[in-house]
Amino acid sequence: MAKAQQKVLLLRHTYDPDEIVALGARLCYAQADVDTLRERIARKDQASFIAGVMARGHLSVIEHATFTFAIEGVSRTLLAQITRHRIASFSVQSQRYVSMGAGFDYVVPPSIEALGEEAAAEFARQMETMGAWYAAWQERLGNAGERSNEDARFVLPNACATRMLVTMNARELLHFFELRCCSRAQWEIRTLAWEMLGLCKQAAPEIFADAGPACVHGACTEGKASCGRMEEMRGRASALNARGENVQQSTEKSEKE
Repeated sequence: MAKAQQKVLLLRHTYDPDEIVALGARLCYAQADVDTLRERIARKDQASFIAGVMARGHLSVIEHATFTFAIEGVSRTLLAQITRHRIASFSVQSQRYVSMGAGFDYVVPPSIEALGEEAAAEFARQMETMGAWYAAWQERLGNAGERSNEDARFVLPNACATRMLVTMNARELLHFFELRCCSRAQWEIRTLAWEMLGLCKQAAPEIFADAGPACVHGACTEGKASCGRMEEMRGRASALNARGENVQQSTEKSEKE
Protein backbone atom coordinates (compact mmCIF):
# COMPACT_ATOMS: atom_id res chain seq x y z
CA MET A 1 0.00 0.00 0.00
CA ALA A 2 1.24 3.48 -0.79
CA LYS A 3 0.16 7.05 -1.19
CA ALA A 4 -1.14 7.62 -4.72
CA GLN A 5 0.12 10.41 -6.98
CA GLN A 6 -2.33 12.01 -9.39
CA LYS A 7 -1.29 11.71 -13.03
CA VAL A 8 -3.10 12.78 -16.19
CA LEU A 9 -2.09 12.31 -19.82
CA LEU A 10 -3.80 13.52 -22.98
CA LEU A 11 -3.64 10.29 -24.98
CA ARG A 12 -5.50 11.27 -28.14
CA HIS A 13 -7.44 14.16 -29.59
CA THR A 14 -9.06 15.08 -32.87
CA TYR A 15 -6.36 15.88 -35.40
CA ASP A 16 -5.93 19.67 -35.61
CA PRO A 17 -9.03 20.43 -33.50
CA ASP A 18 -8.97 24.17 -34.19
CA GLU A 19 -9.08 23.50 -37.94
CA ILE A 20 -12.02 21.08 -37.74
CA VAL A 21 -13.96 23.57 -35.65
CA ALA A 22 -13.26 26.36 -38.16
CA LEU A 23 -14.34 24.07 -41.00
CA GLY A 24 -17.58 23.17 -39.24
CA ALA A 25 -18.41 26.79 -38.56
CA ARG A 26 -17.59 28.03 -42.08
CA LEU A 27 -19.55 25.21 -43.66
CA CYS A 28 -22.69 26.48 -41.91
CA TYR A 29 -22.50 29.87 -43.59
CA ALA A 30 -20.82 29.23 -46.96
CA GLN A 31 -21.98 27.97 -50.36
CA ALA A 32 -18.52 26.61 -51.14
CA ASP A 33 -17.84 22.87 -51.06
CA VAL A 34 -15.73 21.19 -48.40
CA ASP A 35 -12.53 21.05 -50.47
CA THR A 36 -12.71 24.78 -51.18
CA LEU A 37 -13.34 25.55 -47.52
CA ARG A 38 -10.39 23.42 -46.47
CA GLU A 39 -8.11 25.28 -48.85
CA ARG A 40 -9.29 28.64 -47.50
CA ILE A 41 -8.72 27.54 -43.93
CA ALA A 42 -5.24 26.24 -44.73
CA ARG A 43 -4.22 29.59 -46.26
CA LYS A 44 -5.21 31.77 -43.29
CA ASP A 45 -4.92 31.69 -39.52
CA GLN A 46 -8.31 30.91 -38.03
CA ALA A 47 -7.76 32.33 -34.52
CA SER A 48 -9.91 35.44 -34.87
CA PHE A 49 -12.63 33.54 -36.73
CA ILE A 50 -12.89 30.85 -34.03
CA ALA A 51 -12.91 33.53 -31.33
CA GLY A 52 -15.82 35.24 -33.08
CA VAL A 53 -17.74 31.99 -33.48
CA MET A 54 -17.39 31.18 -29.80
CA ALA A 55 -18.24 34.72 -28.73
CA ARG A 56 -21.52 34.39 -30.62
CA GLY A 57 -22.28 31.18 -28.72
CA HIS A 58 -22.12 28.91 -31.78
CA LEU A 59 -20.70 26.09 -29.66
CA SER A 60 -22.19 23.08 -31.43
CA VAL A 61 -19.26 23.16 -33.87
CA ILE A 62 -16.69 22.54 -31.13
CA GLU A 63 -18.38 19.25 -30.32
CA HIS A 64 -16.57 17.81 -33.36
CA ALA A 65 -13.30 17.92 -31.41
CA THR A 66 -12.81 15.17 -28.82
CA PHE A 67 -10.10 14.56 -26.24
CA THR A 68 -9.18 11.32 -24.43
CA PHE A 69 -7.32 11.41 -21.12
CA ALA A 70 -5.67 8.69 -19.04
CA ILE A 71 -6.04 9.48 -15.34
CA GLU A 72 -4.32 7.65 -12.48
CA GLY A 73 -3.86 8.07 -8.76
CA VAL A 74 -7.26 9.60 -8.06
CA SER A 75 -9.75 8.54 -5.42
CA ARG A 76 -13.15 6.93 -5.69
CA THR A 77 -14.39 10.24 -4.27
CA LEU A 78 -13.19 11.95 -7.44
CA LEU A 79 -14.72 9.19 -9.54
CA ALA A 80 -18.14 9.90 -8.05
CA GLN A 81 -17.78 13.55 -9.05
CA ILE A 82 -16.36 13.28 -12.56
CA THR A 83 -18.97 10.74 -13.69
CA ARG A 84 -21.65 13.34 -13.02
CA HIS A 85 -20.49 14.90 -16.28
CA ARG A 86 -22.73 12.72 -18.37
CA ILE A 87 -21.69 13.93 -21.84
CA ALA A 88 -18.51 11.89 -21.57
CA SER A 89 -17.26 8.33 -21.91
CA PHE A 90 -15.55 6.51 -19.04
CA SER A 91 -13.57 3.29 -18.68
CA VAL A 92 -12.74 2.70 -15.02
CA GLN A 93 -10.66 0.05 -13.27
CA SER A 94 -13.11 -2.47 -11.83
CA GLN A 95 -13.01 -3.32 -8.13
CA ARG A 96 -14.97 -6.44 -9.00
CA TYR A 97 -12.56 -7.97 -11.48
CA VAL A 98 -9.36 -6.42 -10.10
CA SER A 99 -8.43 -7.64 -6.63
CA MET A 100 -7.15 -5.13 -4.09
CA GLY A 101 -5.77 -8.03 -2.05
CA ALA A 102 -2.13 -7.06 -2.48
CA GLY A 103 -2.89 -3.69 -0.92
CA PHE A 104 -4.43 -0.64 -2.53
CA ASP A 105 -2.89 2.76 -3.14
CA TYR A 106 -4.78 5.63 -1.56
CA VAL A 107 -5.19 9.39 -1.78
CA VAL A 108 -4.31 11.48 1.27
CA PRO A 109 -6.19 14.81 1.61
CA PRO A 110 -3.81 17.78 1.93
CA SER A 111 -5.69 18.93 5.03
CA ILE A 112 -4.66 15.72 6.80
CA GLU A 113 -1.04 15.99 5.64
CA ALA A 114 -1.00 19.57 6.90
CA LEU A 115 -1.63 18.26 10.41
CA GLY A 116 1.84 16.75 10.44
CA GLU A 117 3.62 13.40 10.29
CA GLU A 118 1.69 11.88 13.18
CA ALA A 119 -1.67 12.52 11.50
CA ALA A 120 -0.40 11.23 8.15
CA ALA A 121 0.90 8.06 9.85
CA GLU A 122 -2.44 7.55 11.57
CA PHE A 123 -4.23 7.86 8.23
CA ALA A 124 -1.84 5.31 6.70
CA ARG A 125 -2.54 2.89 9.56
CA GLN A 126 -6.26 3.25 8.96
CA MET A 127 -5.75 2.41 5.29
CA GLU A 128 -3.75 -0.68 6.32
CA THR A 129 -6.57 -1.71 8.63
CA MET A 130 -9.16 -1.44 5.88
CA GLY A 131 -6.87 -3.36 3.57
CA ALA A 132 -6.72 -6.12 6.17
CA TRP A 133 -10.51 -6.09 6.50
CA TYR A 134 -10.81 -6.43 2.73
CA ALA A 135 -8.36 -9.38 2.60
CA ALA A 136 -10.16 -11.08 5.49
CA TRP A 137 -13.52 -10.83 3.75
CA GLN A 138 -12.00 -12.15 0.53
CA GLU A 139 -10.79 -15.18 2.45
CA ARG A 140 -14.11 -15.74 4.23
CA LEU A 141 -15.90 -15.47 0.90
CA GLY A 142 -13.69 -18.18 -0.56
CA ASN A 143 -11.11 -16.13 -2.52
CA ALA A 144 -13.29 -16.82 -5.53
CA GLY A 145 -12.13 -13.94 -7.71
CA GLU A 146 -14.89 -11.57 -8.78
CA ARG A 147 -17.45 -13.40 -6.62
CA SER A 148 -15.53 -12.54 -3.45
CA ASN A 149 -14.15 -9.21 -4.66
CA GLU A 150 -17.56 -7.75 -5.39
CA ASP A 151 -18.66 -8.01 -1.75
CA ALA A 152 -15.30 -7.62 0.00
CA ARG A 153 -14.92 -4.21 -1.69
CA PHE A 154 -17.73 -2.81 0.46
CA VAL A 155 -15.18 -2.13 3.24
CA LEU A 156 -12.79 -0.22 0.96
CA PRO A 157 -12.58 3.56 1.59
CA ASN A 158 -13.30 6.45 -0.74
CA ALA A 159 -9.57 7.15 -0.51
CA CYS A 160 -8.85 3.98 -2.51
CA ALA A 161 -7.06 5.00 -5.72
CA THR A 162 -8.33 4.16 -9.17
CA ARG A 163 -7.47 4.78 -12.81
CA MET A 164 -9.61 5.55 -15.83
CA LEU A 165 -9.88 6.73 -19.42
CA VAL A 166 -12.11 9.75 -20.00
CA THR A 167 -13.24 11.12 -23.35
CA MET A 168 -15.07 14.43 -23.67
CA ASN A 169 -15.82 16.72 -26.57
CA ALA A 170 -14.55 20.30 -26.42
CA ARG A 171 -17.91 21.79 -25.52
CA GLU A 172 -18.32 19.52 -22.50
CA LEU A 173 -14.72 20.23 -21.50
CA LEU A 174 -15.46 23.97 -21.43
CA HIS A 175 -18.37 23.25 -19.10
CA PHE A 176 -16.19 20.90 -17.00
CA PHE A 177 -13.47 23.53 -16.63
CA GLU A 178 -15.97 26.25 -15.76
CA LEU A 179 -17.26 24.19 -12.83
CA ARG A 180 -14.22 22.24 -11.69
CA CYS A 181 -11.43 24.81 -12.07
CA CYS A 182 -13.38 27.10 -9.76
CA SER A 183 -11.82 27.54 -6.32
CA ARG A 184 -15.16 26.41 -4.87
CA ALA A 185 -14.73 22.95 -6.44
CA GLN A 186 -13.42 20.08 -4.29
CA TRP A 187 -9.62 20.16 -4.15
CA GLU A 188 -8.86 16.84 -5.89
CA ILE A 189 -11.03 17.32 -8.95
CA ARG A 190 -9.94 20.97 -9.11
CA THR A 191 -6.30 19.88 -9.33
CA LEU A 192 -7.21 17.42 -12.08
CA ALA A 193 -9.25 20.01 -14.00
CA TRP A 194 -6.38 22.52 -14.12
CA GLU A 195 -3.99 19.83 -15.37
CA MET A 196 -6.46 18.80 -18.08
CA LEU A 197 -6.98 22.44 -19.03
CA GLY A 198 -3.25 22.94 -19.51
CA LEU A 199 -3.09 19.95 -21.84
CA CYS A 200 -6.12 21.16 -23.81
CA LYS A 201 -4.66 24.64 -24.24
CA GLN A 202 -1.54 23.08 -25.76
CA ALA A 203 -3.55 20.89 -28.14
CA ALA A 204 -6.21 23.45 -29.17
CA PRO A 205 -5.18 26.96 -28.08
CA GLU A 206 -7.96 28.76 -29.96
CA ILE A 207 -10.80 26.62 -28.66
CA PHE A 208 -9.63 26.85 -25.06
CA ALA A 209 -8.27 30.41 -25.14
CA ASP A 210 -10.82 31.65 -22.58
CA ALA A 211 -11.41 28.34 -20.80
CA GLY A 212 -11.31 28.01 -17.04
CA PRO A 213 -13.60 28.97 -14.16
CA ALA A 214 -16.46 31.29 -15.05
CA CYS A 215 -14.61 34.33 -13.73
CA VAL A 216 -11.88 33.93 -16.36
CA HIS A 217 -14.18 35.02 -19.19
CA GLY A 218 -16.98 36.78 -17.30
CA ALA A 219 -18.56 37.34 -13.92
CA CYS A 220 -18.27 34.89 -11.04
CA THR A 221 -21.33 32.63 -10.86
CA GLU A 222 -20.95 31.79 -7.16
CA GLY A 223 -22.73 34.88 -5.85
CA LYS A 224 -22.16 35.49 -2.13
CA ALA A 225 -20.03 32.33 -2.00
CA SER A 226 -17.46 33.86 -4.39
CA CYS A 227 -13.83 33.43 -3.35
CA GLY A 228 -13.04 36.97 -4.55
CA ARG A 229 -9.88 35.75 -6.33
CA MET A 230 -10.89 36.64 -9.88
CA GLU A 231 -7.57 38.26 -10.81
CA GLU A 232 -5.63 35.28 -9.47
CA MET A 233 -7.75 32.87 -11.52
CA ARG A 234 -7.35 34.96 -14.66
CA GLY A 235 -3.61 35.13 -14.11
CA ARG A 236 -3.39 31.37 -13.72
CA ALA A 237 -5.36 30.79 -16.93
CA SER A 238 -3.18 33.33 -18.80
CA ALA A 239 -0.07 31.50 -17.64
CA LEU A 240 -1.45 28.31 -19.17
CA ASN A 241 -2.13 30.19 -22.41
CA ALA A 242 1.49 31.31 -22.51
CA ARG A 243 2.73 27.78 -21.86
CA GLY A 244 0.52 26.45 -24.65
CA GLU A 245 1.79 29.09 -27.07
CA ASN A 246 5.40 28.23 -26.24
CA VAL A 247 4.78 24.53 -26.83
CA GLN A 248 2.99 25.22 -30.11
CA GLN A 249 5.75 27.54 -31.37
CA SER A 250 8.41 24.94 -30.50
CA THR A 251 6.44 22.25 -32.35
CA GLU A 252 5.97 24.43 -35.44
CA LYS A 253 9.69 25.28 -35.48
CA SER A 254 10.73 21.62 -35.29
CA GLU A 255 8.29 20.70 -38.08
CA LYS A 256 9.79 23.36 -40.37
CA GLU A 257 13.31 22.15 -39.62
